[in-house]
Amino acid sequence: MAEMTSLERVQAVLAGQMPDRVPVIPQGFMFSAKTAGYDIGAINRNPAKMAESHRISQEKYGYDGCVVDVDDATLAEACGAKVIFREQDVASVDEHHPVLEDLREIDDLKMPDPLKDGRICEWLETVERLKAAIGDHVFIMGRADQGPFSLLCLLRGTQEFMVDLLTEDEEVIRHALEWTTEAHTRFALAQLKAGAHATSMGDAYASPNLVSPDMYRDFAFPYEQKVVENVRHTGMPYSVHICGDTNRIVPLMGQTGARILEVDWKVDMGAARKAVPEDVVLMGNLNPSDPLCLGTPDQVRQQAKDIIEATRGKGLILSSGCAMGANTKPENMEAMVASARLYGTREQLEALQA
Repeated sequence: MAEMTSLERVQAVLAGQMPDRVPVIPQGFMFSAKTAGYDIGAINRNPAKMAESHRISQEKYGYDGCVVDVDDATLAEACGAKVIFREQDVASVDEHHPVLEDLREIDDLKMPDPLKDGRICEWLETVERLKAAIGDHVFIMGRADQGPFSLLCLLRGTQEFMVDLLTEDEEVIRHALEWTTEAHTRFALAQLKAGAHATSMGDAYASPNLVSPDMYRDFAFPYEQKVVENVRHTGMPYSVHICGDTNRIVPLMGQTGARILEVDWKVDMGAARKAVPEDVVLMGNLNPSDPLCLGTPDQVRQQAKDIIEATRGKGLILSSGCAMGANTKPENMEAMVASARLYGTREQLEALQA
């Protein structure tokens, strides 16, 4: 079989076809910045440098796709939230001074325009630059920042919103979530219009690490579904990423309609592969701390091999379970990419799936 380009390889997996090998797409925006000689906090308002860092890192290590992400504060900032900027770290929302003192104030906020407001425009320009530079042969996922549930956490303050979930009128909560669903959808559609091959949400605050599976089912899942429905007409893939131990909600995540589920390192990939529909692609899930940051290349290769074998390489994109730190060892990034060639060739996948 002729060698595929990175883009062809990822698109084959998304189409349910057999690739020439398992594709690799790390969540590596902080690592990429460091590879290019920058701290993420020093370039998070500079699309040229953000795109350059992804290009340099991808070309150096040879992985198959770039996830354009910067921090989890950009969409909230465009909605009016105060943001703390740090030169050597990611920006973060100042949750001690939430923009919403009451969920009923949601309609007082200005619905963000992705082409005008905050740093959304800079994410979009990064995608445009990256697409022009390498997008003819490398897969570009333009993250649309926080999903509806997580965005509302940031606008209201996480602690305050957790109390609201227990004490506030349900219709008030749902109305606010409809608003954040619209805000996220606008960003997602703008990412696709900018040229991304796929778009996605991060919905970490909906994780069982913070809320119960029942709470996820009632107040996060329906709005993740709505976002997928809102972008379905584009025909482009949509991905949902939830950090932490999502084993208890992976089957429900598989019902969102998302084409890709990005799962963290605590998830049992074999069980997840059985729990979600066959046409849902799993992206993950090497531990970004140990082994990617603290471990050895041998440990990285072993964990990657275990992931490929657990899923039989079916509908799999090999990735870090969550964002890789800037201090990830370069030799461990090399080992993750090499693992796909060592353990995930077409012949090996055919044997695993026989």
